[in-house]
Amino acid sequence: MPKTIQAGMLVPLLLLLFSCGSKEESYTAYFGGQVQNPRTPYVLFTKNNKVIDTLRLDKDNRFFIKFDSLTPGLYSFKHDPDYQYIYFDKNDSLMVTINTADFDQSIVFSGRGERKNNFMMDLFIQQENDRHKSYDVYNYEYRDFKKTIDSSFSVRDNFYKQSKEEVKWSEGFDFYAKSRLMLNYYTKKEYYPYIHARRTGEDIKSQLPKDYYAHRKTIKFEDNRLTDFSPFLRYLTGMLNNMAITRSFKKGDVQENSLRDNIAKLNIADSIFKKPAIKNEVLNNIAFSYLLEDQNIVNNKTFLDRYMQLSTDNSGDNEIKKIGESIKNLNEGSKLPQIGLVDTNNKPFNVSNDIDKETVIFFWTSCARAHLENVYHRVEELKKQHPDVEFIAVNVDNDAEWKKTMASYNFADARQLRTTDFDALRHKWVFTKINRTIILNADGTIKNGFTNLLDAKFTELLR
Repeated sequence: MPKTIQAGMLVPLLLLLFSCGSKEESYTAYFGGQVQNPRTPYVLFTKNNKVIDTLRLDKDNRFFIKFDSLTPGLYSFKHDPDYQYIYFDKNDSLMVTINTADFDQSIVFSGRGERKNNFMMDLFIQQENDRHKSYDVYNYEYRDFKKTIDSSFSVRDNFYKQSKEEVKWSEGFDFYAKSRLMLNYYTKKEYYPYIHARRTGEDIKSQLPKDYYAHRKTIKFEDNRLTDFSPFLRYLTGMLNNMAITRSFKKGDVQENSLRDNIAKLNIADSIFKKPAIKNEVLNNIAFSYLLEDQNIVNNKTFLDRYMQLSTDNSGDNEIKKIGESIKNLNEGSKLPQIGLVDTNNKPFNVSNDIDKETVIFFWTSCARAHLENVYHRVEELKKQHPDVEFIAVNVDNDAEWKKTMASYNFADARQLRTTDFDALRHKWVFTKINRTIILNADGTIKNGFTNLLDAKFTELLR
């Protein structure tokens, strides 16, 4: 990988330059690197989902920042839409090389603190590989399931212990390293009962040992350090799914029901978490996941009503409550709120005034090529069946990427628009997933604000 090596040559030079200062200067921290094939002109440096700094890329796609004092702990760097974690101990100064073509696999850390961070990336990639290979493991009988996940865990555990002995990292870092190791294993245990039942129709609970869920007592659910840590959030999702769905099984209801199960998850979280700040964060995570999944406006209202009853987050920054308010503006018969839209000539498009027939609005991005191709194939079919319906494609990329992608495809069956204000799209139209579709009446009022043109029954919604 010559390019990666070349980018890495920046690292020792910068670290050498900044290690020649005074003794006091050595307590400062540095973070920088280089992004190959950048998607945006910046990298976000964050902690606990809050942006600390926006690091602009220079002409060589490099970024760099000096912190006069950086509290030791877990941080993350984000280059939309991807992110990864980075841990800083006192005196650490780190550089990273990134290639967006294969974000996670490309990441290499260099500098003071490199070994522990490269370990964490290696463990993450190993676990991701395990996860992708473990699809069928949830079909196994319990004895074979346990044997398989225990074998995989043993390999990762040995890697963790050996690395800890060699690197001699801090207790602060070890908390996250050990948590990633264990939570990944526990997540598989939470997945097993309900995924097995859904796939095979077999309720496996009676075959599980009495101490099967003993790990739950070892997890510090209300530890602030875990609240935004993705391995914990994945585990928590698995546990809440397991508890909610198995409750339904007990009642003899084995049918999948997203609304029922997610309201159950809200109720379970309310019973587990006592600290208001952490409880609200967990409720928010459940709500975000649900709203990404369910595009039924009636279900959304029912779910949000229960969320409002349980959440004590009354801050103006509460995204879920903002979504709830926005959903009220997307009822049948309402006008779509105005957002910035332009055509290929950069001419503004008014969604209320510039249509005069039934209109289907759908979305696409060059980051999801499979969806792009599927949706346009579907539009081609629908246009033949409903020639009087107008189709509007709204792209969510930047202008250059939009036009570059359009040059490679034949998009003749749909009017091409691009949003100039993604935040307005996200907030005013409650845009939470790329396969969202909106149907407007000929007078510009909403006919259906939450649907999906790839749904097999979509044609029933058109006149």
